[in-house]
Amino acid sequence: MLVDVYSKTGQTVGKIELAEQVFAIEPNEHVMHQAVVAYLANQRQGTKKTKIRSEVSGGGKKPWKQKGRGTARAGSTRSPLWVGGGTIHGPQPTDYSIKLPAKVRRLAKKSAYSVRASENNIIVVEDFTFEQFKTKSFAEVLAALNIKNTSVLVLMPSQDTNVYMSSRNIPNVSVNVADKISTYDILKHKKLVLFKGAVDVIVSSFSN
Repeated sequence: MLVDVYSKTGQTVGKIELAEQVFAIEPNEHVMHQAVVAYLANQRQGTKKTKIRSEVSGGGKKPWKQKGRGTARAGSTRSPLWVGGGTIHGPQPTDYSIKLPAKVRRLAKKSAYSVRASENNIIVVEDFTFEQFKTKSFAEVLAALNIKNTSVLVLMPSQDTNVYMSSRNIPNVSVNVADKISTYDILKHKKLVLFKGAVDVIVSSFSN
């Protein structure tokens, strides 16, 4: 699969072959759905918690004698029926995480790349950096590539602080290292901008 390579000024400077086993497979919608559901589930903390009767401090002394007061029996001020008492069937910490097999995760990610490739929404650019982090510099690159007003995921071969910091204030733009993203990240953004060096990183990430 042959695609153009652009400079950061938007000029075509060559071509690159995208591996068909990654960017041109038949997308599997089911595994992509599984991967997205698992990703979102894994973001849930599940740390909600209320104290049951045995966990509320106090209540060790019987409030009043068992008989003779004309009131109901009471053995503790921490009964769920009392203000300040424990709760009945309250929320407890929950683990919402979903673990998918490695083959499913790989297939889902390949499917997501293939979907974006079939839509012509993958743009390959020459590796670049900035002398300092400046939002205007990154915005000029997006404008030159004609993707200024859309959601964009930029994938680099390795961490570049200046490029990352220059993108942080631009809405709907994410920058990350190519082998650190999920299927959800790919599908969340309409356009994928791949550094030329990131293409090999992506392909090699599926051979591990």
